[in-house]
Amino acid sequence: MKSIFYIVLFMFTEVTVLFGGAAPEKENTSIVVATDATWPPMEYIDKNKNIVGFDIDLVKEISKRSGLIATFESTAWDGIFAGLKTKKYDAVISSVTITEERKKSLDFSIPYINAGQVLMVRTETAKATKSIDELQTGSILGAQLGTTGAEIIQQKGKFKLKTYDELGFAIEDLVNKKIDGVVADTPIAANFALQNPRFKEKLTIIGSPLTSELYGIVVRKGNIALLQKINTALRSIIKDGTLNTLKQKWLQ
Repeated sequence: MKSIFYIVLFMFTEVTVLFGGAAPEKENTSIVVATDATWPPMEYIDKNKNIVGFDIDLVKEISKRSGLIATFESTAWDGIFAGLKTKKYDAVISSVTITEERKKSLDFSIPYINAGQVLMVRTETAKATKSIDELQTGSILGAQLGTTGAEIIQQKGKFKLKTYDELGFAIEDLVNKKIDGVVADTPIAANFALQNPRFKEKLTIIGSPLTSELYGIVVRKGNIALLQKINTALRSIIKDGTLNTLKQKWLQ
């Protein structure tokens, strides 16, 4: 009897271990976040060789609220998603636009910013003008040749479009009062108007984005646990106004 009892007990123990009776593995809370740190003010390397920017501050805030311990790795854009899929990284934050094509092979967080086209004007213009539609008919607006910004100006119908090979030339003309405004992507506009010491006292951004280009944080397809943690923290950051604080620091 005793022998039979121990045999049965041993078999039960083995089955328990095989089918989930053992204690679950401790969840790994450390994640590696890849970013192409060449896109100020969203992500870039500062003079002290640190990776900084809007996206970096956002991930740090997510870490505080989620219990995740994030480390950043600067990665060239052309290999950033391949590295994610091969588990070299756990997530990507790098001004990534959410598109239907990308969603086929990647999972995205909820959108955290609309980085569409915005209008830059001189600071004195902003005192009386709060949006592109309040500019006078016939105003001259600049944009880089072949960009969405140039298309928007043409679509408005009431402005004169001046195009440039490089956006920096348009900015110079705006500062020198040769044109009345410049339309460009939000991060590019913010980098010129807010972060560049030459222009931040002279230029500002007015109105809401003129197009929709939503950015999201990327994880591997099917990594639901990590995505849920990120989204929970993001919703909290949006709800309590912390996201607006980050926008004011980097983009407004």
